[in-house]
Amino acid sequence: MLQLKKISIESIPEALEKAERYRLLNEPKLAESICLDILEVDPKNSKAIVIMLLAITDEFNAPSPADVNEAKKLLHRLSGEYERQYYSGIICERKGKSLLGKNIPDGSFITYEWLSDAMDHYEKAEAIRPAGNDDAILRWNTCARLIIRNRLKPRDEKYVEPQLE
Repeated sequence: MLQLKKISIESIPEALEKAERYRLLNEPKLAESICLDILEVDPKNSKAIVIMLLAITDEFNAPSPADVNEAKKLLHRLSGEYERQYYSGIICERKGKSLLGKNIPDGSFITYEWLSDAMDHYEKAEAIRPAGNDDAILRWNTCARLIIRNRLKPRDEKYVEPQLE
């Protein structure tokens, strides 16, 4: 079996730059791989955690979409409550956006639910945001505009599983 090689601590800044570059070049798997290498030697590297989370969410639109739970698993590794709420919102927003226009049963309702959940997380992040940081507000407004433009609405009623007798 192959054994992965470890990178040096000194190479982390350059590796982070490469991971960001690969994300921007629409190569999320490469970015994710680099982040895994970084986190192997520096498990608390918040920048690597964020880049990896974003790389996973970049794959929500892929033909074989990434599992939303893989991104959610990284949330507990973020250092602060603001970051956990903000990036929870990012995960939900990106999952919702990935469903827009797809021909799936109840797709518009499911999209609305993801975007609504994102907005809830952004509101929580907004309440505890650092001074001068309006990122959560900007993201909340983006979700609101997506809902308005696409005329998304909540379900009239929640589905309730019938009780077995």
